[in-house]
Amino acid sequence: MLAVHADWSVDPRKRWMAVAEPRPGGWTLTPPQPVGDLPTLFDRLVARDRTIALGVDLPLGLPRAYAQQHAQEANFPAFLRALEHRPEFFQVCDHLDQLAPNRPFYPARGRKGMTRAAHAAALGLGDPSGLSRACDRATAERPAGAPLFWTLGANQTGKAAISAWRDLLLPALASPAPPRLWPFDGDLHALLAEGGIVLAETYPAEALRQLGLKLTGSKRRQADRRALAAPLAAVLHHLNVTATAALTECLATGFGPDAAGEDRLDCVLGVLAVINVLAGHRPDGIPPDPWLRRWEGWVLGQTALPR
Repeated sequence: MLAVHADWSVDPRKRWMAVAEPRPGGWTLTPPQPVGDLPTLFDRLVARDRTIALGVDLPLGLPRAYAQQHAQEANFPAFLRALEHRPEFFQVCDHLDQLAPNRPFYPARGRKGMTRAAHAAALGLGDPSGLSRACDRATAERPAGAPLFWTLGANQTGKAAISAWRDLLLPALASPAPPRLWPFDGDLHALLAEGGIVLAETYPAEALRQLGLKLTGSKRRQADRRALAAPLAAVLHHLNVTATAALTECLATGFGPDAAGEDRLDCVLGVLAVINVLAGHRPDGIPPDPWLRRWEGWVLGQTALPR
């Protein structure tokens, strides 16, 4: 099995992935590498002739309020496949009066007075909480993540979801050997036992806490990332993960001075969170709510419930 994590962005220069190879009694982790060409990503991973546990830092699922009102399919994977015939779904709306069930993403650009409350109301989702999935909401352990359909601001996930769903997942789901999506297609270990590629949603802010790490300052600053080198090395030892010399250098330098350093840190946190679950240190289950398994999804390894 390979443990992989892809840190996602609408900007290809900020898409990085970390790959951990199995070794007797543990794993070997190499430095993060660019995700590269999207249409060939799954083929490149499958060419390694191993089962792939792939964590992805992007939304896999729909807000419950949206699915209740607007989705006709049986579950989220079926909804995704149906988007092949609804390209307008991925067109970001510029004005509130353009919003509709088939065009939920907003706004195309920032304007004075834009609010998530107006966005939710225009989609008939009630208050702003209707834009969020359960796993997007704040817990006692971490702040809230951005709602799926919102596309404005530095921490928005909407544009990354558009890119990944349209350009990566839709073609892959139509292929002869499509990836399976956890938790919609089944339990994680059962899916991995069948081979192929299994995708699971991860969240670096959640992964940091799952691994018992604390970032002082900002992950955008190299010095603050460098301060994580020793704690990360301790996590690697605990999980029986051997860092190559190149990765050890990467940790020591805070993942480099460029703007993509935070993305390289995120994908290392993500792959360690995947390994943490595979090793049995974190659960691979979800709360007992059928809406989560069918529509909303869940973050791998998360145990804290939304506030």
